[in-house]
Order: sequence, then C-alpha cells, then structure tokens
Amino acid sequence: MKLLLVEDDPEICGMLKKFLEKENFEIITANDGEEACSKFRQETCDLVLLDLMLPKISGMDVLQQIRAQSTVPIIIMSAKDTDSDITLGLGLGADDYVTKPFSMVQVLARIKANLRRTGQYAASSPARPSLLTVGELRMNLEDYTVSKQGMEIELTAKEFEILRLLLQNPRKVYTKEQIYSLIWNDAYLGDENAVNVHISRLRNKIEDNPRSPKYVITVWGIGYKSGEFK
Repeated sequence: MKLLLVEDDPEICGMLKKFLEKENFEIITANDGEEACSKFRQETCDLVLLDLMLPKISGMDVLQQIRAQSTVPIIIMSAKDTDSDITLGLGLGADDYVTKPFSMVQVLARIKANLRRTGQYAASSPARPSLLTVGELRMNLEDYTVSKQGMEIELTAKEFEILRLLLQNPRKVYTKEQIYSLIWNDAYLGDENAVNVHISRLRNKIEDNPRSPKYVITVWGIGYKSGEFK
C-alpha cells in the first residue's frame, strides 16, 4: 500500500515515515502544499495523511484539489482540534482525522480502518446485485459510481458506504453509533461530528431539497434510515 504523507514538520514526518515503513507501507512524503499536489498527480496513492498547517498552499486547499480529482481516503492530521476546523475538513471531503499530539498506534489504527473500507469495495460479493436502484438514484456496486437522472454524482468513499448501507437496508434504522462503527470500523466514543457532517454532505449531493430529504431520513432521537419508494 502506498501512502502520501503531507507534513511540514521534519521531525513528525520522519517519525511517521519510519514507523509506517516498518508496517510495510510505501511512504511518499511532501513538506508543503504545492509539493503535495504535485506528488499526488504523479503517484497512485491508496491513502493520504494530510496536515492542515502547511506552507505555500494550505492543507484545506490541498484537500479540495485532491478531492476534485479523486475519492482516495484522506485523514487530516492537525493541532487544530476545534469543532469548526474538523467540521470544515470533513465538509471539504476528508474521511477521518487525528489531532496532535497523537500516538503512532492511533494513526496506524485510523489508516487500517480507512483502508479496510476501500478494501471491502474491491471484495464485494459477486452474488449480490451489482446495481442498486432506489427512486432516481442508481448505485453501481462494481465500479462504485452513483448517478441521479443519468447525471453522475461524485461521492467520497465514506459517503458511498453510508448511502449503500442505508439503501440496502431500507427498513432498518441505524443509530449514529452503529453507522460510525460500521463505516469507520472503529469504536464510537460519543463524537457525533463525523457522522453528522458526512450525512449533511451526502444529502447536499443526492437530495433535491436537503432540508426535506427523501433518500436519507432522520429518525428523531434514534438515527437515520433510507426513504421508502414504490
């Protein structure tokens, strides 16, 4: 697996690179935003570890540029641990985040959890239907594309998985804890922010009116379910 590590602090970058290489990852490093965008275009990466505080081009700008061309998993690394920074990063397309200071084991766990999700896409059972049709939405479970009225909708890996989870189980209501555990493959620690942001972003992409959703319905006090269509 090849990871792009974007970190301007040479000590942190070196420690992470050395640790992750021992875990059998191939690590490509970038020390500023411009270098990060350039190397992402040149390399085929399975995941991006992205610091937010970068010289030349900010981490948020790098995130937007990567997300405009790829759905590769992106994990934000930043000392900025306020809700607004995390929400903004997730809203721009990040899949996960870790806040500094972090342990190497914590970073590794996040990497493995996100790679498991993308690995499960490739390992989807051929016995299940490859095309899921709900209302005007069409989900192709083989090439992981989503379209509405013939127009393709760009979803991130976690947005795709949340939508697939709900649409494949139309009568089931999922709590935020269940969604987080199933999609992030990690223990739920009471942080609703990641789920809320991804649901909001998903609705903005697939709903005619995100304030009156038809596909991702809120069940107040419990969680979310898929809308029902005849």
